[in-house]
Amino acid sequence: MKEIFRLTLILTVITAASAGVLAFVNQKTEQPIENALREEKMEAVRNVLPPFDNELTEDSVFISDIAGDTLEVFVGKKNGKINGVAFPVLSHDGYSGDIEFLVGVNLDGVVQGIEILTHSETPGLGAKIQSEDFKDQFKTRGINNPEVWEVEKDGGIFKQITGATISSRAVTRAVHKGLKFYRNHIDEITGGENNDYERKKGNKEKK
Repeated sequence: MKEIFRLTLILTVITAASAGVLAFVNQKTEQPIENALREEKMEAVRNVLPPFDNELTEDSVFISDIAGDTLEVFVGKKNGKINGVAFPVLSHDGYSGDIEFLVGVNLDGVVQGIEILTHSETPGLGAKIQSEDFKDQFKTRGINNPEVWEVEKDGGIFKQITGATISSRAVTRAVHKGLKFYRNHIDEITGGENNDYERKKGNKEKK
């Protein structure tokens, strides 16, 4: 009986000590990991924006999308004037799960670049959505150019990755969804500084 009690006590002490060590390690590593992920995201933001000279973290706004999710939108400025916007887009239609990426546009809503943040697509196939060749084909494209935002297999102009049509389709449609988000929230994002964009949008809607 005494031996069982002794072993139980030893196991209890070991378990408590292990839990304490894990808690300590988690406390020490949680913030550095969070900081690293944040910096990785900010590097992606910088990559998709036109040239800017402002502090992006001080010029971000939080906007609710159609699903009710709150998105952090980064506003780029040059010489005090807004010249670009970067915002996150999430697709639930990837082959292996969600695909999260950033879209950067100029004030006219023309894509300046996209950067993939997270995905679970198949290595060597769907994972090629990260390739420059695939991402670059969205540059200089706006919400109405082309008229059909689909991959070639679905009647559009965007080249799908061989063997990964589902992944390609998911990103293509999500970029278009992101451009609609920008169009619908332009005033909230820019504070009404982009009157030229609003006038162009209004003219197109009247046609």
